[in-house]
Amino acid sequence: MNKYLLYLGTALLLLINTSCHDSKSKKEPAQIQETLNQVEEVSEDNVSSTERSKNPADFVPKGYVIFDTIYGDLNKDKIEDCVLIIKGTNKSEIIKDEYRGQLDRNRRGILVLLNKGDGYELVVKNDNCFSSENEDGGVYFAPDLGVEIIKGKLFIHYAHGRYGYWRYMFRLQNSDLELIGYDASSNHGPTVLTETSINFLTRRKIVNENTNPNIDEPEIFEKREIKINKTKLFKLSEIEDFDKLEVSED
Repeated sequence: MNKYLLYLGTALLLLINTSCHDSKSKKEPAQIQETLNQVEEVSEDNVSSTERSKNPADFVPKGYVIFDTIYGDLNKDKIEDCVLIIKGTNKSEIIKDEYRGQLDRNRRGILVLLNKGDGYELVVKNDNCFSSENEDGGVYFAPDLGVEIIKGKLFIHYAHGRYGYWRYMFRLQNSDLELIGYDASSNHGPTVLTETSINFLTRRKIVNENTNPNIDEPEIFEKREIKINKTKLFKLSEIEDFDKLEVSED
């Protein structure tokens, strides 16, 4: 009888130990999974989506080439920043014109890179906002695109010969380049018909109109000042097509 009780007690102890061991084993996977989640979790403050490179060409997306390079200080830190005009390389956009021969009609875009001393950072990317340099101007040549940096501002200038010009002025702000000014001159040969200047920060538009109907005589300008309604500034990264951009609001 004592021997039987001894066997029974031993079996009971083994059963309790096995149960405890199984209980611990079942908890371990949950504890390991929790630890992995904590290790993989990264604070948003430590995540940087900004690319940096010492070579501006590294920012050119696949399927594009550099069309033009402009240097100048955009953030007034006395270090030259870089603006790249890029152009697509899609072979389907190379056409044969009856009069002008082979033309590359691939659209162009813009990359704005800030120089941080140890490399460039991309602040604006717009791949297709400009038409090609080989557009059909009809009876006259198409407007000629020019880009330059003057006194911390980026100017996008369209020269149209005897018909005048128009240009957009952008300033670096709000993590983009925003349109703060617009100037245009509508001409008839050497004679200026109207001059328009818009300041989007003050919301003022000035129009100088030539009131002399004889274009062979000196211009006589009449000035009008208009308060415009636009309050939201255009961002360079969001402009889909400069050829369709309407900025002259009354």
